[in-house]
Amino acid sequence: MRRVLVTGGCGFIGSNFVRMLLAEEPAAHVVNLDLLTYAGNPRNLEDLEDSARYRFVHGDVRDEVLAEELVRDADWIVNFAAETHVDRSTPAKAGEFIETNVYGPYVLLDALRRTQNAARFLQVGTDEVYGSISPPARPREDAFLNPSSPYSASKAGGDLQALGFHRMLGMDVIVSRSTNNYGPYQYPEKLLPLFITNALQDEPLPLYDGGTQIRDWLWVDDHCQALLLLLREGQAGEIYNVGANQEPEITNGELTRILLRLLGKPESLIHPVDGLRPGHDQRYAVDTSKVRALGWAPSVELEEGMERTVAWYQARRDWWEPIKSGEYRDYYRRHYRFEAKG
Repeated sequence: MRRVLVTGGCGFIGSNFVRMLLAEEPAAHVVNLDLLTYAGNPRNLEDLEDSARYRFVHGDVRDEVLAEELVRDADWIVNFAAETHVDRSTPAKAGEFIETNVYGPYVLLDALRRTQNAARFLQVGTDEVYGSISPPARPREDAFLNPSSPYSASKAGGDLQALGFHRMLGMDVIVSRSTNNYGPYQYPEKLLPLFITNALQDEPLPLYDGGTQIRDWLWVDDHCQALLLLLREGQAGEIYNVGANQEPEITNGELTRILLRLLGKPESLIHPVDGLRPGHDQRYAVDTSKVRALGWAPSVELEEGMERTVAWYQARRDWWEPIKSGEYRDYYRRHYRFEAKG
């Protein structure tokens, strides 16, 4: 039996990872620790509620007593727990990001130290720690960190905490840094689910600065496969970039128009927003040769992945329509200056 502690497993990537892990590791038992903040949704894993191999624990990665209890018997620990949205990481809210994204990994790692458990610890990170990358460059894992927001700065801090525990104490730590994920169960404040669900409701699609920004879009299950490979074969103390490396690269504007075509919706739904969002970068890209050398490669091309994603949101109104109410509507109105349908 392999005992796996997943933190933040009710979030978008975490829930997809838990489901894949249980499918591909027949002897695995998963404990999912999640505080269920606004983007953590227990419905993401409702199909596992009756599984004898899955247990949900409602709690905080910053809880030292709980962390020590849960890491004591774990063989693998995968830390997804994070505050993730750049737009929410304003200076007024930066402390929340630091507490979860920097102090959270510290608490988990220190619990491992105290229990003297030699478990493998995977810190799931983001390519945003490298900042905006001028084309055609793709930074390697040893590139200079140049975060542009409290969010990306806090994620860089979490990575460095994890690497520090390895270098000082020899702990079995790996750090991954992924490009933009997309797919089922993604909270509809992020670009693709926001635009898909808005278009399905014939609502405006707020596109910043003409949609010139470039992102590297990675199908979420391809990311999860890379994480499983790192847990099985990655080298302790190493960082691994994970990305699709799309050729040619695609702008947010081009992505939006593909989405509207797939939905059969008019481009008149695009609502141009002048200027750039504070803390957002023009282009993200990473060199993925290191993880590819282990045998990983993305399997889903962008348009196929978008077709799957659009189909999922079309079929799962029962999942996203309740989310686009309450706190979400208040946030959306403040941020975009127009009302969202609930």
